[in-house]
Amino acid sequence: MTTENPTPATPGGEKKKIIFSGIQPTGTFTLGNYLGALKNWVQLQEDYNALYCVVDLHSLTIRQEPKELRENTLSALALLLAVGIDPNKSIPFIQSHVHTHAELCWVLDCYIPYGELGRMTQFKDKSAVHADNINAGLFNYPALMAADILLYGADLVPVGADQKQHLELSRNTAIRFNNVHGNVFTVPEPYISKDVGKVMSLQTPTKKMSKSDSNPKSYISILDKPETIVKKFKSAVTDSETEIVYREGKDGVNNLLTIYAAVTGQSIGQAEQAFAGKGYGDFKLAVGEAVAEHLRPMQEQYAKIFADKAYLTEIYKQGAERALTISKRTMQKVYKKVGLVV
Repeated sequence: MTTENPTPATPGGEKKKIIFSGIQPTGTFTLGNYLGALKNWVQLQEDYNALYCVVDLHSLTIRQEPKELRENTLSALALLLAVGIDPNKSIPFIQSHVHTHAELCWVLDCYIPYGELGRMTQFKDKSAVHADNINAGLFNYPALMAADILLYGADLVPVGADQKQHLELSRNTAIRFNNVHGNVFTVPEPYISKDVGKVMSLQTPTKKMSKSDSNPKSYISILDKPETIVKKFKSAVTDSETEIVYREGKDGVNNLLTIYAAVTGQSIGQAEQAFAGKGYGDFKLAVGEAVAEHLRPMQEQYAKIFADKAYLTEIYKQGAERALTISKRTMQKVYKKVGLVV
């Protein structure tokens, strides 16, 4: 594994663009995380120089049980590997193992107006949920996210609708810093996949599927047992009609069709045809079985990887070393520009 050049040339001679993304280790990833992000990450590592980060520092904005956080962090890394993230094609690493993230965050703090952070809707939303722990880290979360991205000269960042505002702040911060100090940071662009629609809650299909949902029937964990997956889909909310078609007003059916199409590789139209004339019971059972079968090889791979702690340790140490090599170049340039002795 080389650490010398973060943007090696493709066979055609042009440099690959850099893509960065991170995921929090707060519980097992859901089917929504997989279909909406991780599945796409696997493909992106073929076409870009990809860095994939388990952002454990971000998770500290909510009180964590230390032993559980450590376990979840290693589990998250193992899951990334199990779904197909290849350390020979990308750089998977743990955020807290690369000290430059926190260092750049502080510098960027000094370039982000208080008002910009105060306008972040996610801060307002999370403050309402965690009213007993509205800490400075929660307020400052987007600054650390900006540091994560700008450290590596990321050209593209895969984002969902809930992160667009944070990416915009990262872009504004890069532009503001560059206006003062010259061309230091690459201004990142959003990468929005059009392949899969948003995966919604199985119980409230107008809401995004989330592992923080208080109702465990509302989401599928990547590590749920096959029988649990099928059972959850059997209880999925549909509607009072009988037709299995994708159209406005049929949120539950639309969600199940989206999921079925994603795990089988079919289009929505093909999925509709497959269930033409069938009832909701057969439909929900088939979706559950298709999801269980799709996740089975990942679950088997995860069990092997997570049990091999020596291998996991090797992966996160190598990942941190490679990420640090790249990010230290950025930090040295930043420190020099702002006037620190380097």
